[in-house]
Order: sequence, then C-alpha cells, then structure tokens
Amino acid sequence: MRIARDGWTSVGAVVFMAIGAWFISRPVAFILMIPLAFILWFFRDPEREPEGDGWLSPADGTVVEIFETEHKYTGRAIKIGIFMSGFNVHVNRFPVAAKIGYTEYVPGKKWFAIAPKASEINERFYVGAECANGRFLLVQIAGIMARRIAPRAKNGDTLDRGQRYGMIKLGSKVDIYLPQTIVPAVSVGDKVKAGQTVIGVDKT
Repeated sequence: MRIARDGWTSVGAVVFMAIGAWFISRPVAFILMIPLAFILWFFRDPEREPEGDGWLSPADGTVVEIFETEHKYTGRAIKIGIFMSGFNVHVNRFPVAAKIGYTEYVPGKKWFAIAPKASEINERFYVGAECANGRFLLVQIAGIMARRIAPRAKNGDTLDRGQRYGMIKLGSKVDIYLPQTIVPAVSVGDKVKAGQTVIGVDKT
C-alpha cells in the first residue's frame, strides 16, 4: 500500500514508539498498533486511472455545489465544490496538465467544510494554473477537524493530468473553478475520486 509522503513523519514516529515499547512493555506495543493502523489507512495513496477524457476531480468526496462565480485569477468561472469526509482519500490531484501561475495562502477559521461559507472564511490555499482552455483555480479548504493543509505545488511548476499536488489532513473541502469553456460532467450529490472521475468536458 502506497503511503502519501505527507504521512511519513507520523508513520515513522508511531513505528519508533512501537519498537521502543516492544522492549519495555509488549502490551503497550500491541496497543500502539491501533493508532498505527489508523495512520496508515488515513494516509493511503492509491494509484488511479482516469475513467476517460476531460477534467479530472481534484479530490475524493461528494459534490456539494456547482454554480457560476468569479475570482481575480480566473475571472468568470464554474465552481464545483467537493466535500471530503474523514473516510475519503485525502491526497489531491491536478485535473489537467497545466503550469502554475498563482498561489496564495489565506489563514482563517476551521468551520464545517461542507458549509458554503467555508470557502470564504476558512483557512485555505489557492493554486491557479493555465492550460489550453485558459486559467483555472483549485482551493484546498481546511474543515473543522482538518489540522493542516499540506500543499506541494509552487509557482512555475508544471504538473501532469492526475499528478498529486498536496493533501488536507482530515475532513475538508476542495473547490475547483473551471474555465467557462468547460461543462460540468457531474451533479450535486455525485461521489467522485481524485485523478479518476471526469468532472468536466470541453464544450467543443
């Protein structure tokens, strides 16, 4: 099982404690297997294959909103909000091949990520990029249980379709602002998987 690199430190710490406990108290070592199993499960990072052509979901979870809006980086855009529960894989992926031209970290609250206002008041990290269809935006939003947004993307990076670009630890939300030339291929309530589910297709 592949483990997201953002979890290596946590896994290593618990393994180190379990090994130490083995020589002091084997019952404690066995008890430590419980948090180790949870950490391994939470930081799982399965390989994914796209289900078809088009824009891939940046996150596992449930589509909770789709509407037209705007942002200073994209202008008018179609926003799709994806809520990630604590049971989802939390590694985020790029929807298409593109070059990053904008990043911004905004400190904020840790309100319930499923609430619409979370996109405006919660801690979040913006990643804007440009592809053949124009500019798009990804927003990682911390939820009430999320402890940390762990971005990997930097300005100037070029990422491939489906490539990992970060994760959010525990329940959270990811918004994607699609160019207006892209038509949503999902509806509110749909379950999606990062790097696998097609969420948008070109109008042409």
